[in-house]
Amino acid sequence: MAEPPANVCLSLAATAENVVLVREMLAGVADSIALDASHLNDIQTAVTEACNNVVLHAYGGGRGPLDVEVWLGEQTAAVCVRDRGMGMSSRADVGENEGIGLHVIRTLARTVRFDPPPDGGTLVDMEFEAPGATALEPARGGMTTRTLGPSQSRSTITASIAPVALARTVLPRLASALAARAHFSSDRMSDVQLLADALAAHARPALCRDRLDVGLEVQPRALGLSVAPLSTGRARGLLGESELAGLGRIIEKLTDRSEVGTEEGHETLTLHMTDPH
Repeated sequence: MAEPPANVCLSLAATAENVVLVREMLAGVADSIALDASHLNDIQTAVTEACNNVVLHAYGGGRGPLDVEVWLGEQTAAVCVRDRGMGMSSRADVGENEGIGLHVIRTLARTVRFDPPPDGGTLVDMEFEAPGATALEPARGGMTTRTLGPSQSRSTITASIAPVALARTVLPRLASALAARAHFSSDRMSDVQLLADALAAHARPALCRDRLDVGLEVQPRALGLSVAPLSTGRARGLLGESELAGLGRIIEKLTDRSEVGTEEGHETLTLHMTDPH
């Protein structure tokens, strides 16, 4: 039986600074399902150790992708961390050869499995207790987050989130963390937070599927935020919403420029923000 699509797919470069984004994503997920702080801490700690193993060992000091997926079930949360490099040692299942990081993962996760995918790398599947959590509906038709290639910039992050309501707690955290990395002022960081909140809250009617695909590109004093898959014609419609609380008014006020692209039968809206001060 095929595994259901994940509720969150996050793809980013395997760098130490990007592990912080994984933790922010998990905190956003926890907010959505009202997970208590102690169980969130267990999940964040174990997943951080798995991600750090990728950063330190998967690519021999070079660049490469890190993929993190989250499934939310009844009273449980499952997280998969994957690399596409050398990955963890084949001795990972031999207790006497484990490092402290793998011991922490085994201690905090209810179950954990280390697998070598057919196309290389290492996959770490972890399942955790999540008391009070209810299962969220996965994306119908699957997720389409692109996996980053090993040569791609470490400044590129992609995420796919379903159901779209889950984006309201995840997207603002990711965007705010990247705005801080871009050295935005506190006022401009507030603008980023407001824009991310507005997109997560109001973009749903324009989407052609029950998921939100997001691309984030960070540079010094600059941040790009792309949202998809938008139905044909709806990107311009979002930009044109002019009522007082409309998304279009917020975009016009807070962003420097916007672009609309078409790909595989849907539209992508990309918003650019800078902070020259």
